[in-house]
Amino acid sequence: MFTGLIRAVGRVHSLAATEMGQRIGIRYAAGALGPIALGDSIAVSGVCLTALDPASGSFTADVSRETLARTALGSLSIGAGVNLEPSLTPSSLLGGHLVTGHVDATGSVLSIDDERWTFSLPIELARFVAIKGSIAVNGVSLTVNSVGDDRFGVTLIPHTLAHTTFGELRAGAAINLEIDLVARYVARLLNRD
Repeated sequence: MFTGLIRAVGRVHSLAATEMGQRIGIRYAAGALGPIALGDSIAVSGVCLTALDPASGSFTADVSRETLARTALGSLSIGAGVNLEPSLTPSSLLGGHLVTGHVDATGSVLSIDDERWTFSLPIELARFVAIKGSIAVNGVSLTVNSVGDDRFGVTLIPHTLAHTTFGELRAGAAINLEIDLVARYVARLLNRD
């Protein structure tokens, strides 16, 4: 479980095909994530991955073909920035919202107008998104300002732009989306027969 509050921006330093998909190597500022142990869960641009080969300021992770096909991780290249967040501990502050790291869909950046950003959203997920509600975009907990049938808008503050990979994104860029966990369960309860 995660909060959607990014602790570090990492860079992809290696990509290698494996029998099951791909092994990705990530570097970040040493100490930025705290101690990382073999097997720890780390959200990488919103995708929960298992840390392998942890070292000071780096780790690798195996990404299955399924994850590559269903998330924006499949479009990463060497040098690409990724948002990083270690998993919650019992003493963690919950400053964002509950994020599982299980991506629901991909979308794209539709437009950027100063601090106002608009993203595409699969129509079937729009019912889970509400104005003033939360959504995770590339693992970042954001507050929704507008919702349409196939899009939603947010306002990004300067801190978020400076401490995530949003500053590197342009219109057309692929993004990972995770709807709010509470919205998912409320919808499930309301649809009971």
